Amino acid sequence: MAKKVILDVDTGSDDAIAILAALASPELEVVAICTVAGNKSIDKTTENTLRVLDLFGSNVPVFRGCKEPLTKDLTPSRWESSPRKTLIIDGEEIQIHDDYLSLPPSKRQAETMSAVEFYLKEVPKISEPVTIIAVGPLTNLGVALTIDAEALCQNVAEIYIMGGGVSITNYSPSAEFNIWFDPEAAQKVVNCGVPTIWVPLDATHEAYVTSAHTARLREGSNPWCEFAANTIDQRIMVHDALQPLAEPNAGTVHDALAVCAAIKLDVLTNCFERHLSIGIGGAADGQTIVDPRVYPLEPNCKFALGADRNLFAEWLLSALMR
Repeated sequence: MAKKVILDVDTGSDDAIAILAALASPELEVVAICTVAGNKSIDKTTENTLRVLDLFGSNVPVFRGCKEPLTKDLTPSRWESSPRKTLIIDGEEIQIHDDYLSLPPSKRQAETMSAVEFYLKEVPKISEPVTIIAVGPLTNLGVALTIDAEALCQNVAEIYIMGGGVSITNYSPSAEFNIWFDPEAAQKVVNCGVPTIWVPLDATHEAYVTSAHTARLREGSNPWCEFAANTIDQRIMVHDALQPLAEPNAGTVHDALAVCAAIKLDVLTNCFERHLSIGIGGAADGQTIVDPRVYPLEPNCKFALGADRNLFAEWLLSALMR
C-alpha cells in the first residue's frame, strides 16, 4: 500500500524535482501539497508548484501557505546572511532558483483553504496517519502547531525535513537556509512529539548527481524528463562555478533526497537518534545543534550526517524515467 504523504514546499528548482519524483513513485500517494515562502515569495512558490503539477498532469490539491516567518521579521537585528556570489554568463545572471520555473503559466489556482487550515481541519480526517515531507521553511507547521498541536499531530505518523547542517551550512556561518528563515517554527516542529527525520546539507552534499546522470535522464520518454535534466544541469552549473562539490560537473538536489528517504530510509547514512535544538538569535540563529556531549540529552529525532550517493542517483533516475 502506498504511503500517504503531504509535501510542504517553497518551490524552486530542487523542490520541483522532488515533487516530480514523489508523484512518479508508486510507493507514495501525494494527497496534498502545501506551499510556503522561502526560496521565493509565496506567490512565486505557489505558481511554480502549480506549473510542476501541470507538467505532470496531476490534479493534487495545492494549499497556499504562509508568506513570512513566525516572528523573525519582527526583529531587524537578527543575524543576516553572508552576501551571495553571483554567476554571470554572457551578461545574464544565473541563479540556482529562477523566480519562475521555465514552464508555461498554470491555468489552475490554489485551493481557497489555506495550508494551515488544511493541516488543522483536513489532515485529522485522512483515513490513515500521513507522512509530511517538508523541504522548505517550516512556517506552515509552526503556525498550525501554535494554533492546535493536538489536531495536527494526532494523524501524522512522521515528518521528513530537508534542512539544517552540522559541518556544512549555506546561508550563515552556522545555518542552512530553510532553518535560518524561520528558526522558531523549526523549534516547534522539533518539540511537537511527532517523529522527525532530518535530511541536512551533510547528507545532501554527499548525494549529488552529475552531468552523466542528466544525460541519461534526457533519454527518458516522460514529458518531464527534459525539464528535470535542464533544471539539474542549471544547478550543476552554479555548483561548479560557486560551490564545487567532491567532483566536477556535479550538483545537489537537496529536496529530492528527503523524498527518497521517505521511501528508502537506508539512503541516509550515519543516521541515528540524536537530541536536536535550534539556535535562536545571534550568530547561532537557525543553527541545528546536535548534542555532541558524552552524556547528551534524550534523543528527539533522527538526524543524518551522510547519504548513499549511488542509491540516491539511481532511485531519482528510476522514479523520473519510470
